[in-house]
Amino acid sequence: MGVNVQEMQQKVDQFLSERGIVLTPHEMGKIEIAELGLDEYETTGLALLTYVNNDRYCAKELVLLPKQTCPEHKHPPLSPSNPGKMETFRCRWGEVFLYVEGDPAHQPKAVVPESSKPYYTVFHEIVLRPGDQYDIPPNTFHWFQAGDQGAIITEFSSACNDETDVFIDPRIIRIPK
Repeated sequence: MGVNVQEMQQKVDQFLSERGIVLTPHEMGKIEIAELGLDEYETTGLALLTYVNNDRYCAKELVLLPKQTCPEHKHPPLSPSNPGKMETFRCRWGEVFLYVEGDPAHQPKAVVPESSKPYYTVFHEIVLRPGDQYDIPPNTFHWFQAGDQGAIITEFSSACNDETDVFIDPRIIRIPK
């Protein structure tokens, strides 16, 4: 089945534009619709636009539909001199429930997608609202979910190698073939 990528790219472009983030036509065509191989994009997945990704740094927009979840994963060490990707998430719009390693929340605000419950293990909750940001150290399991209105997160990070991300859910395919 799958998602109509061009249609979703247009919806993401419109969503961003309505919230004051204007893309060039070239950037609109670079929006990645990450379905993750689960065929449940509206609940598990996200849209990403990579502005820059080189050997030193990366900048992206992450766009989530209402209650959409990016599943639990980490960015592992890549070499003795590269500890893995470090990220800073800055909420631009909406509300984001971010979960990292640490003391679990007693009543998490996010709802784990039913089909994926066994694959969520970290529940230390950080709530991000517009202007809030949080640093995620390398090799740290984390996942996040948008609030009721969806969310826009600007990610600033060290170099990004998405193909090396480690997901707990073995069904996930980060980079489709």
